[in-house]
Amino acid sequence: MKAQLREVTTPTDYSFKVKVFEDKEFKAEWHFHPQYELTYMVQSTGIRYVGDSMHQFERGDLVLVGRNLPHSWKTIDTKSEHVKCVIIQWDESLLIDWLSKPEFTAIKNLLANSPHGISFDRETSISLEPLFIALKNQPPFKRLMTFLNILQTLASESTFELLAGPGFGKLLSSKESQRVNVIHNYIKNNIDNQFSLEDISGVLSMSKEAFCRYFKKTFDKTLTNYVNEYKVTIASKMLIETDLSISQIGYRSGFNNLSFFHRQFNRYKQMSPKSYRQVYRRI
Repeated sequence: MKAQLREVTTPTDYSFKVKVFEDKEFKAEWHFHPQYELTYMVQSTGIRYVGDSMHQFERGDLVLVGRNLPHSWKTIDTKSEHVKCVIIQWDESLLIDWLSKPEFTAIKNLLANSPHGISFDRETSISLEPLFIALKNQPPFKRLMTFLNILQTLASESTFELLAGPGFGKLLSSKESQRVNVIHNYIKNNIDNQFSLEDISGVLSMSKEAFCRYFKKTFDKTLTNYVNEYKVTIASKMLIETDLSISQIGYRSGFNNLSFFHRQFNRYKQMSPKSYRQVYRRI
């Protein structure tokens, strides 16, 4: 499917959109829109892409995506629990007249960081779940007050991580978005195969040299590093959700050498697969 600018429509009796998305998997491909977007994950696991970042998501994942910042959420195993999330989308005009007021200083600073995409700490995010769930059925004024309460809590009480590099706050062309979407899907669908640079560049009808330049410019990393990071992300999900041995997980996540798997896992997670599993089992 050709990725493109997505149109976000707001109901006539509300000034911003609240949607509860439920399905067996995420349908949206790599896309962008001029609205801000706040997504809270009620249920499901997988990988989210925001700009050039790639992270695992689970229940309690909460991310603010800035205007025109490309993003996509991907479920990995469609046999697992279905997706349920709450999505809030709003135009810049909704808050523009308030942001100059001192009461909105914290929210203004929060939105200033949104071109990078923001992931919030899980404790704060989980504490806000009742507010996200309540939004859908609230009347207009109460919904607006709940929304502002959520933003103020995130702006003043949470800790957060910026996700994307500086080059991703720009508007991508339809052609660029299509290429990124093809790359994401190709890697996901061929992770068990030892595909080559020639294979993936051929899918995009690009020379190997042109593909390498494009990939490095777009993702700020090489294809090899990107694929290894993706495999580690898959492995981390299996370490949390299954009782498979670490060796089995290494092979099933696409590595054909266990020593290399351990080195790459340490590189991206700053701990061994065994320690990573132990940390999550203590939660």
